[in-house]
Amino acid sequence: MQRDLVIAVIVTHRQAAVATCARARQDERVHTSACVRPTPAVSNPLQEIVALFGYPVAGNPTQYLMEKAFARAGLDWRYLTLEVAPELLADAMRGARAMGFRGGNLTMPHKVTVLPLLDELTDSARLIGAVNCWKRDGDRLIGDNTDGRGFVQSLRTLIDPAGKRFVVLGAGGAARAIAVELALAKATNIIIVNRADGAGQRSQQVPDRGPELADLLVDKLNIPARFVLWQGDFQLPAETDVLINATSIGFGDRQARVPLALDTLRPNMVVADVIINPPRTRLLREAAAQECRTLDGIGMLVNQAAIAFRIWTGRDADTTVLREAVEEYLNL
Repeated sequence: MQRDLVIAVIVTHRQAAVATCARARQDERVHTSACVRPTPAVSNPLQEIVALFGYPVAGNPTQYLMEKAFARAGLDWRYLTLEVAPELLADAMRGARAMGFRGGNLTMPHKVTVLPLLDELTDSARLIGAVNCWKRDGDRLIGDNTDGRGFVQSLRTLIDPAGKRFVVLGAGGAARAIAVELALAKATNIIIVNRADGAGQRSQQVPDRGPELADLLVDKLNIPARFVLWQGDFQLPAETDVLINATSIGFGDRQARVPLALDTLRPNMVVADVIINPPRTRLLREAAAQECRTLDGIGMLVNQAAIAFRIWTGRDADTTVLREAVEEYLNL
């Protein structure tokens, strides 16, 4: 019955996709080549399925990106966006295993709670303590985390992280993944800046995320790191090479202000923001006015998608198609 239900969802989803592409062709907003699904080189009576589990997931652009990447590669694969309540995650993962899903993505609030439901973790996922991507390998489900790698690949278009000094604003999932990957990329020093969690009192049961992340970087990755409590406008140390906003400040709000002393920004410093909508956040606009080099969150999203594509298919995605898909989705 479960398999029949999923097939029904897939059929409905494909019909909706065809209708969407037909409408898109009429107003020329979407390239025809991205809507036409090429015939696979080898006929397969069953489509391969990957899926996003999250709660809520409305508005997530990943399906839009992945469907276009599959089409460009000539793969008869489908990507489903499925809303899974927290208490039903274990059932959803058992269903994905039973129905032969090739892999999937996980978004909030499932990135940590999924860990015991997987058979194996990659080294980076184990260090980060969260999973946003998994794949099937035989009968085993292997969890990975592409957040940090996607960011570091995007950063390398402007600067090599090796030997650089970083300030990371925030200590949540994105900040943790980025900080770990920067350490693995041989950053020289990382400062974690975050507001206090709750009452701001550390305990063995529930440590504040900021100090805990700094401790992880020092103890597990042997990199000089420290935590700074975020109070008022943060003053960047003069030796900072790269500033990263890994908070949600600015999401959906072009005027949202990151509490930062703008006079501590230096020309040619790299200022990055993980926010994708809007891509030119107030922080990036203010940094550009100070002659900083800026990096928006779209590159990170595109790279994450490309890494996941390779994890599942063993092939490289067309990143131009992925970038165009993001821009179309955000109406840029």
